[in-house]
Amino acid sequence: MQETLITTAAGQDCLQGLMRVWFDFERQLGRLPLIQRLDRGELSLAEYRTLLLNLRQQVIEGARWISRCASSFDRHHADLRSVVIQHARDEHRDYELLEADYVAAGGDLAEIQAAPRNIGSEALHAFMMHRAGQPNPIDLVGAMWIIEGLGQKMAGDWAARVEAATGGDGGYTRFMRYHGENDDDHLATLYGLIDRVCQAPEAPQAILRTARVVARLYALQLEEVPCD
Repeated sequence: MQETLITTAAGQDCLQGLMRVWFDFERQLGRLPLIQRLDRGELSLAEYRTLLLNLRQQVIEGARWISRCASSFDRHHADLRSVVIQHARDEHRDYELLEADYVAAGGDLAEIQAAPRNIGSEALHAFMMHRAGQPNPIDLVGAMWIIEGLGQKMAGDWAARVEAATGGDGGYTRFMRYHGENDDDHLATLYGLIDRVCQAPEAPQAILRTARVVARLYALQLEEVPCD
């Protein structure tokens, strides 16, 4: 159990808070028309392409805020900086896999590359870049908890549902399946960080606040994806 990696009282309290934020995030997603259509097996291939188009900007900007976050840690947080740098290295070309799925699903590469951020993506990007630029931004553990949790807990299931609804054979859900298969390792890394980042008394509340903001903005990003 990854929970056993957390041994301090402050870390365990923070973990319980993060789990509560996650459950609330799941409820937010469950109320979105797009996710309801996906759950009912009604999502069309065109709607799936629209989803990918709207996710791309958040994915492509992810490497930017992660890199900024790493550069904002001082020498007393060198261990955190190393973890974040590795995370950026793991995911800095994710957007290429997403673009390939979009094309495989019948989309035009130039269209997805030229698409602007939707309102939710714009707000999420602005918040993440702002927080990542602060000194020693340990609160972004809360952001990564939401984003990596989405990959680990939902992406694989979403891929299967997309394929079932659209008659796919896995050729255009590789981005989601990749995260469903690999984000467990990333989440395990976060579990290993919680005790470390909760040493300062103000850290747990900062982490939970950032997790709540990111959950709400991520849900807004998906809320802005049009569907029939």
